[in-house]
Amino acid sequence: MLRQSGIGISLAVVAALGLSACGGGGDNSASSKTVRVTLANHVWTENIKKALPEFEKQTGLKVEITQLGEDQLSDQYNVKLNAGSSDIDVMMYRPLQEGKLFAKNGYLDDLSSKVKDAKDWNWNDFQEGPVGSTTYKGKVVGVPLITEQEVLYYRKDLLKKAGIANPPKTLDELKADAEKISKANPGVAGFVARTGKSAAVTQFSSFLYSMGGDFTDGNDHATINTPEAKKAYELYGSLIRDYGPKNVSTDMSWPEAMAIFTQGKAAFYTEADSLYKNATDPAKSKVADTVGFAPFPAGSAGSKPYNVPSWALGINDSSKNKANAWKFIQWATSKDQVLANQKSGVPGARTSVWSDPAGTSTYPKDLADAIAVSTQHGVGHDRPLVVKVPESREIVGQPIVDAITGKDVSASADAAQEQFQKLLDDENK
Repeated sequence: MLRQSGIGISLAVVAALGLSACGGGGDNSASSKTVRVTLANHVWTENIKKALPEFEKQTGLKVEITQLGEDQLSDQYNVKLNAGSSDIDVMMYRPLQEGKLFAKNGYLDDLSSKVKDAKDWNWNDFQEGPVGSTTYKGKVVGVPLITEQEVLYYRKDLLKKAGIANPPKTLDELKADAEKISKANPGVAGFVARTGKSAAVTQFSSFLYSMGGDFTDGNDHATINTPEAKKAYELYGSLIRDYGPKNVSTDMSWPEAMAIFTQGKAAFYTEADSLYKNATDPAKSKVADTVGFAPFPAGSAGSKPYNVPSWALGINDSSKNKANAWKFIQWATSKDQVLANQKSGVPGARTSVWSDPAGTSTYPKDLADAIAVSTQHGVGHDRPLVVKVPESREIVGQPIVDAITGKDVSASADAAQEQFQKLLDDENK
């Protein structure tokens, strides 16, 4: 998965910047001067650690950080949250991966009143898509930290050579342009994207939404064999099957697909905006000087790319230090901190920061413009919102592979629908 790309798996790095929080019943925020924060290995974490002295000076609190690789982070949460441990106050978590599980099990504190009462902090400044993914049954359980949207990467030189004035604005135009360029440039694919059964699901999601479909109807009823979903599966598959790389494998995630694009072997590539430096860095990309970016092309339902929070901050419901934990979250997700992080390449969820020229100053202009469009109509999830995320991705991803390999898409979607509905039913028993 792309959002794992910046997160190394390492031994625990614990930065103890203060004393341990005191125990006891209730919220001991008045007596505790330490906030215990568990974070993932991520550039956001490194940035926030550098800024911590400012927070500690402002509040008189000490922050004790436990920093872990993604796998270790999950292991620690599984142990401590299941045990009802109060050792963690603030927790960095993945809303789309374990958010529903954590919220359903009551691991995350209800922040609804906190975000409502923090007027100057301004909860309304956070984008609708990411907020939707950090809300569970009407209750706010997390604050989005880092966002991603799907955009269209393309080769300006190949479009010019083909006499195509502008990047495609619709999925029909994308297909037509991919065909035109692939025919005119032997050895160059018109289109490339992820093909792995699980890996492709997140990027396929924007095709699904833009064709008017979704993974469920929002009420735990599977919808992956609707006419809209079947059209999306067929479109995604045909783009790769008919205009993709020759002898394309069906196990590509983003590194393999990106490599094909950056080696000059494809004209169009739909992918997360967060990976753009792989395409624009001359040290990594042979086509760095001619890469362009555009909003995700519109389908029959318009342009509806995902706009998701890859990470968020929440408060452990068993914490005895919730008031101070909330102070840390407010500071770490303030406009000043979001702006500082975004300028260093970590895209945030605040609308005001994206509207601020300083917030987009380090991005290619056409990419910043594409992101601005994406956030307007973005969908807050890029995979099924379930507890068993890996299993669900394997199920809904099978029709993608079948479409790429030319199998019966309708039959595949029907079979996947039955399996996915069973998973949903089992989760809701």
